[in-house]
Amino acid sequence: DGRLTFFPGNQTVDLPSINFMKRQGTVFLNAYTNSPICCPSRAAMWSGLFTHLTESWNNFKGLDPNYVTWMDLMEKHGYRAQKFGKLDFTSGHHSVSNRVEAWTRDVDFLLRQEGRPMVKLTGHRKRVRVMEADWQNTDKAVNWIKEEAVNLTQPFILYLGLNLPHPYPSPYAGENFGSSTFLTSPYWLEKVNYEAIKIPKWSSLSEMHPVDYYSSYTKNCTGEFTKEEVRNIRAFYYAMCAETDAMLGEIISALRDTGLLGKTVIIFTADHGELAMEHRQFYKMSMYEGSSHVPLLVMGPGVREQQQIPNVVSLVDIYPTMLDIARVPVPQNLSGYSLIPLLREKAESEVSPRGPRPSTGKWKYIAYSDGSSVPPQLFDLTADPDELTNVAITFPVIVHSLDKILRSIVNYPKVSSSVQEYNKQQFISWKQSLGHNYSSVIANLRWHQDWLKDQKKYENAIDKWL
Repeated sequence: DGRLTFFPGNQTVDLPSINFMKRQGTVFLNAYTNSPICCPSRAAMWSGLFTHLTESWNNFKGLDPNYVTWMDLMEKHGYRAQKFGKLDFTSGHHSVSNRVEAWTRDVDFLLRQEGRPMVKLTGHRKRVRVMEADWQNTDKAVNWIKEEAVNLTQPFILYLGLNLPHPYPSPYAGENFGSSTFLTSPYWLEKVNYEAIKIPKWSSLSEMHPVDYYSSYTKNCTGEFTKEEVRNIRAFYYAMCAETDAMLGEIISALRDTGLLGKTVIIFTADHGELAMEHRQFYKMSMYEGSSHVPLLVMGPGVREQQQIPNVVSLVDIYPTMLDIARVPVPQNLSGYSLIPLLREKAESEVSPRGPRPSTGKWKYIAYSDGSSVPPQLFDLTADPDELTNVAITFPVIVHSLDKILRSIVNYPKVSSSVQEYNKQQFISWKQSLGHNYSSVIANLRWHQDWLKDQKKYENAIDKWL
């Protein structure tokens, strides 16, 4: 959650490496993901293109494996490139459950796709390494810096992708089947200030925006939660952020130990945030701040120290920024803008051939589907940072003007209908590939507990949709 990298969110957990980057470099106060879900978000970051251009509609559909990323271009221009850890931006990954759930969002049914979120404490007070796979990749990156990068005569680009602070999937059997687990050790939980944790306000289920109700239901969050449960989920999430921060610290230390820190640009960001029970939801897949507002910190040569940038930026800006740093010519078709002028504090209009990026001030506008069948949302983030009051009906003129700006970038009703068509076609070909086996396969997906209560009803709903 990007808000943890600046006040007031950072009162809840100690993030020393993030704070070091803030002192030594620049923090973006309004950095957003282009799609609040793993693969589509990463596809935007690696391609520099908005999601309606990459057509990465879900976690199964990303970029083609041979797509030319900014890293490929830097390698072509003499950089030594190295990747470790989670990449997750090409097509074809994720489970059958994930795919089918994404394709059937337009079907007229509500099925729980998740177990109820839970917390789990593991290990003892000295256990630092909870997320083993991430630590192993961090070790690989540290070793690469100390053994390879330090001896290079050419410049290098190193990418480290972490899973944390993503919740852990639970075992596929037993009482916690399918639930997502916020998992940490006492070592990290002690870094969290329980007193500072805010318990989010929730609307009643009947007053929820239809998209929120759908999300809350499918994420199995419509039941009763005690304050203690909500506070724990948030605390464990913050503890997982603290563990992530320590991995960033390992990279910074390795660069310092090898004398490379002063001549290396470091960028820290994320593919999406975590709602952690805001708006009666966990996970992402939402345009609310907890899910869509990401961290973006930059430090290194030429980057202003202790600078906070309020401009709205997003992950598609990484592509032109990387090429700008490497002095590689930037392709003209990109959705993003280089962040270098902002990092060096020049007026963007002076240097960007496309002029300044659009700005919306205090307003945040969210449109859905075709723009009319699902009501839009408008929030005044200055007066209502928790996004509890949708004022779209109160300010029709503002809604109209923001909608016009949005449509100048993307014809979203048209994109929506092509996504709906894509979902249907994908589902049909998947169903046909199974033949008569279709019903038993779908009955065993993550939503099986709901599905099996009235299998015929849900099959009929799918038939009607098709």
